[in-house]
Amino acid sequence: MYTFKEATDLAAFDRFLETHGGQYIQSSHWQTVKTTWHCRYVCGYDDSGETVLAVLIMERTLPAAGKIWYGSGGAVCDYENTALLEAFTAYLRGELKTHGVTAFIMDPPISLRINGEDQPFGHAVHKTLCGLGYTLNTNLTNYTYKQPVQLFIPLKKDGAPLTAEQILKKCDKGVRYSIRIGEQRGLVARTYTYDQLKDDPKPMDDFISVMKDTSERDDFVERNGDYCLKLLGAFPESSDLKLVYYDKVLDRRLQEERLQKKADAEAQLPGAHEKKARQLQEIITSVDKQTEHFEKRIAEAEDYTSDNEICVAGGLSIYYAGMGSCLFGGTKNVIRNNTRSSHYLNYLRLEESIRRGCDIHDLGYVIVQSPELNDDGTLGTLVPTDNFKGIYDFKKSFSADYHEFIGEYVLVGNKLKYYAYAQLMPKAKKAKIKAIKTLRGR
Repeated sequence: MYTFKEATDLAAFDRFLETHGGQYIQSSHWQTVKTTWHCRYVCGYDDSGETVLAVLIMERTLPAAGKIWYGSGGAVCDYENTALLEAFTAYLRGELKTHGVTAFIMDPPISLRINGEDQPFGHAVHKTLCGLGYTLNTNLTNYTYKQPVQLFIPLKKDGAPLTAEQILKKCDKGVRYSIRIGEQRGLVARTYTYDQLKDDPKPMDDFISVMKDTSERDDFVERNGDYCLKLLGAFPESSDLKLVYYDKVLDRRLQEERLQKKADAEAQLPGAHEKKARQLQEIITSVDKQTEHFEKRIAEAEDYTSDNEICVAGGLSIYYAGMGSCLFGGTKNVIRNNTRSSHYLNYLRLEESIRRGCDIHDLGYVIVQSPELNDDGTLGTLVPTDNFKGIYDFKKSFSADYHEFIGEYVLVGNKLKYYAYAQLMPKAKKAKIKAIKTLRGR
C-alpha cells in the first residue's frame, strides 16, 4: 500500500533526490529558474512511512491545450517496483481529473540503448509504463527540456574514482594532443562562481558573446538576459562558469621562448654526433611547425589589440547528486581550429566533475531526427540531425557513452485538448520562431 501527497519539507525532498540519483531539474531549486511554471512537489510513502518516490510536477496553462503537467526527469523511484508504479499512476489519474489537467508528461532518464546495445531494464520499464496507459511521444521536436540522447562519461570503475589522466588516455588522439598543448598556445582558463558574477558581469558578457558566435542557440541560452545567472544562483555552491581566453601577449612570450630553443638547437647542431643531431633537428622542425601555427593565430586575431584577451570558449556546468552536467557551452570562431579551445574547455569541466566526486560527467544532448517505432513499441534508431552530427562526433571523441533514453511518456487526461497540444502547438511554435527570425533578418 502506497500513499502520495505534496511535500512540505522541501529540504527533505531534496535530500531524497540527492541520495537516490535525482537530477538538478527535479530539485526544489528549479522553481527559482522556471518562474513561468507553477511547481508542486509530491512524495510517495510505503506502509512504514518511508519515502519511496519523489517527483517535481510543473504546471503551465497553454492556449487551446489547457493545463499541462510536466514531471521534470520523471519520478525518482525504483522503476522495477511495478506495484509502486501502478499506485503512482492511479494517483496521477485522480489528480489529472481533480485539477482538470490535459496531460502529465515525463521523461525518466532510463537508457533504452547504450552505444547501440539494447538495455533489458529500459525495455522492461517501457513495457510497464505502456501497460499502465502511458503513451510514448515520438515527435522529438516537441521535447521541452531533454532530448532522448545524451553522452555520458563514467568517472568511476568498480566504485573507484578514475583520474582525469586515465580518462584522457581513452580519448581520441587529436583530443589528447589538443588538451596537452593548450597552454602552449596562449590559452588561459578561469572559473567564476555566482557571487563573483553578481559583482562583475563582464565574464557573463564574454560567455554570451561566445554563444552568439557559436550558433543561433544564443537566444535559448540568454533568454531575458539573466537566464544563466538564474541557473548559477539556483545552485550557487554546485555550479560554475568556465571561460577560456586566448592571451596574445602570453602567446608572443611563449613564441619567443620557442624561437630561443630553436636557436640553441641550431647552435649545437654543427659537430653533433648522429643521434644528438637527430634530436636537435626534431626540435628545430617542431618549432618551425609551431611557428607556422603561431603566425596564423596572430593573423586571425589581428583585429584585437595586442594587450587584449579574447574569450574563445565558455561553458556553464551544474554538479548535482553525483552528476556533472554541461548545460551550455560554445567556442568562438576566431582561432577555433588553431587552439582547439573546445577540447581544452571540456577537459577542464571533466576535471571539475572528478574533483567534486561525481560518478558521471554529462557532456550534454544531441538533437536527433524523429524516429519510427520498433515492433516492440520502443524508439527506433536515433540519428543526429545534420546540424548536430559535428557535435556528436566531437563529444564521442572524448570516449563518451551514447545513451538513448526510452523517451517522453504521456498520461492523457483530456484527449481533445491533448490533441491540440500535440498537433497544433508545435506548428504555432515553429511559426513564432520563423516570424522572430524574419524580424531579426536571419
